[in-house]
Amino acid sequence: MAHESFEDSEVSVILNRHYISIKIDREERPDIDAVYMAVCQAVNGSGGWPMTLLMTPDQKPFYAATYLPKRSRYGMVGLIDLLENMAEQWRQDKSRLCSISEGMTAYLNQQEKIRYPNPDPDHTLLKQGADTFRQAFDRQWGGFGNAPKFPTPHNLLFLLRYGALEQKSIYRQMAEHTLKQMYRGGIFDHIGGGFSRYSTDEKWLVPHFEKMLYDNALLAYSYLEAFHQTKHPLYERAARRILDYVLNELTDEQGGFYCGQDADSDGVEGKFYTFTPEELSTLLGKEASAEFCQWFGITKPGNFEGKNIPNLLDNPDFEKENKSIDALKPILYSYRLKRTHLHKDDKLLTSWNGLMIAAFSKAGRILHESGYLDAALKAQSFIQNHLYNEHGDLFIRWKDGDAAHPGQIDDYAFYTLALLELYETTFRISYLKEAVRLVNRMLDLFWDNEDGGFYLYSKDSEALISRPKEVYDGAIPSGNSVAALLLSRLSRLTGDVRLLEYSERQFRFLAGRIQSYPAGYSFALLSLLEELYPAKELVCVVSDERDISDLQDYLRELYIPNLTILVKTPENEKELADLAAFTADYPNFPQYAGEGDFSMQESQVRYYLCQNGTCGTPVSNLEDLQKQLRT
Repeated sequence: MAHESFEDSEVSVILNRHYISIKIDREERPDIDAVYMAVCQAVNGSGGWPMTLLMTPDQKPFYAATYLPKRSRYGMVGLIDLLENMAEQWRQDKSRLCSISEGMTAYLNQQEKIRYPNPDPDHTLLKQGADTFRQAFDRQWGGFGNAPKFPTPHNLLFLLRYGALEQKSIYRQMAEHTLKQMYRGGIFDHIGGGFSRYSTDEKWLVPHFEKMLYDNALLAYSYLEAFHQTKHPLYERAARRILDYVLNELTDEQGGFYCGQDADSDGVEGKFYTFTPEELSTLLGKEASAEFCQWFGITKPGNFEGKNIPNLLDNPDFEKENKSIDALKPILYSYRLKRTHLHKDDKLLTSWNGLMIAAFSKAGRILHESGYLDAALKAQSFIQNHLYNEHGDLFIRWKDGDAAHPGQIDDYAFYTLALLELYETTFRISYLKEAVRLVNRMLDLFWDNEDGGFYLYSKDSEALISRPKEVYDGAIPSGNSVAALLLSRLSRLTGDVRLLEYSERQFRFLAGRIQSYPAGYSFALLSLLEELYPAKELVCVVSDERDISDLQDYLRELYIPNLTILVKTPENEKELADLAAFTADYPNFPQYAGEGDFSMQESQVRYYLCQNGTCGTPVSNLEDLQKQLRT
């Protein structure tokens, strides 16, 4: 529509004569997108992008649609016809269009005021969601439902953790099969790494070639979760290929992460990613190209418009590493970059960066990879330096040195999740401290004191025609679902009764909203796993932060869901007591006076494992701690 109409001189004459044209980037203003998408769905029964709206000067819409051709065809109204007709109606009967706009606005606000029940959540919601996934599961190709297929990684995360907590392998197997099949398909870039947006077919072969940061962040996180549970090397390999792609292609020199890359090259979708056997023979030589073609299913007829998307769908050895093939990938990667190029969306969004920081932090912890942790730390510093205002509140985006738009619930929730992941990886008190501050700020700016839940945009932001609360976990989890996880986890980490009360209210709010179709709210279900299953809190008291390396190694090897960890040292005991008052009661070791003191003390660590408000006998070695964790 941009090429067909908005770059067309005939259309521009009509627009400039009768209208004030506004084009919105929905990634920069998700609040505007959400409000008017609700209008579009109410009017048409469905929504989508591009979204086309005609509004009065006070932002109230009287017409809503998605794609419109330049001129009417096949029963579809054309943009030119619509613009001219509505301009004439505005001149002759403005009051009628204003009345329509008032009606639409009133309806929208009525929908926002619908009162939902706020029941106490229970395991029924979890089972209903899991069983819905089980019924929709594609046993052959993985994923759920028919084409097009979207990865939706939080569905897989929920199934992985639910299977572990319920000790039912069927749920983990659904997630694992899907992760493997996606890795085999063309939706995964076997040359450069990373995943495309979605698959147009049922077997993950032909993607829409656009790559998005949030997909790759959530997928990396999911593959790391699967690897932590199973130790299967394919999941580690997939996670590394995603993260390395982001480092190579989507990382700003200052450390932040770009939004993504387009699907088209030279105006042709997929041109960047596809090959012919002849092309590969010229590049690699006859023998190497034959091996490459056989490994990745590349044939003369092709599998995509006469060319080939490399894939492993027919390769029975897909789980094995092939060093000779791996040696050829950099050659093709360099060739691809020279052959054509992809446009890069070089905005940096706080919310999406939060998801990517969480993934890199988890990778640093699970894979014991300092380079990935360094990437997370550098990106966090970027947000701290460029996406905070003078009052310590967040912006939505940064581009070309400019930060803009007050942060919304996703920005606060996703970035706070990143801070918690960084704390879990490093145990630096500064990350926990900032997480607590931002959650309290989030409650102040977005919380609905009357009905519970978080509004999409803050009380201090520009007021739109409605103020929605988003709960649905679509391609990206909702801020409300992530906020529930944060409140639950932080209330346990800090022992803050106030946060606990908000957590309970948020879960009741979610339970009322998701009960009609729990599977559509998989991150909310993921959050509920921490609320409804037994949780354990570990307080580790050490004389120096260097003493925690054995614990970190131990946790890397052992998968323990619903475990939170606090580390107390002589250096952080005061700050930690300010955040978690109960930690003041845990006796500390004397601080090092010098390197020689370490060997003079009998033990430098105490582990206190607590559950349901009661702590067990403190232990000083991991063998005894493991016994407690297993009971």
